[in-house]
Amino acid sequence: MFKRLADAGSAVAITVDGKPVAARAGDTVAAALIAAGIDHCRTTPVTGAPRAPYCLMGVCFECLVTVDGVGSRQGCLVPVREGMKVETQLGRREAGR
Repeated sequence: MFKRLADAGSAVAITVDGKPVAARAGDTVAAALIAAGIDHCRTTPVTGAPRAPYCLMGVCFECLVTVDGVGSRQGCLVPVREGMKVETQLGRREAGR
C-alpha cells in the first residue's frame, strides 16, 4: 500500500515497545511504524480492537502512541529522533502519563 521514495534519509534508531526499529530522518513516528511492518499502534478501550494510522495528517487520532513517557501523542505529527522510545497504547487515552 505504501512505498518509500528513493531519496533515503539518514538512519535513525528508535525503540518500539522495547524492540529496536530502524527509521529514517524525516519520518514521522506513524510512518516509521508502517515502514517497520508494525500493524497497529493502539487498541480501542471498549473492544480492544487494534487501530493503525489512517489519515496521516492529524485528523483521525488513530495513531495515538506514547512517546518518551508522554501518552496520547499523534504519531503522524511527531518526527522521529535518535533514541526515541515509542510505546503502543492499550485501551483508553493516556493524558500526560
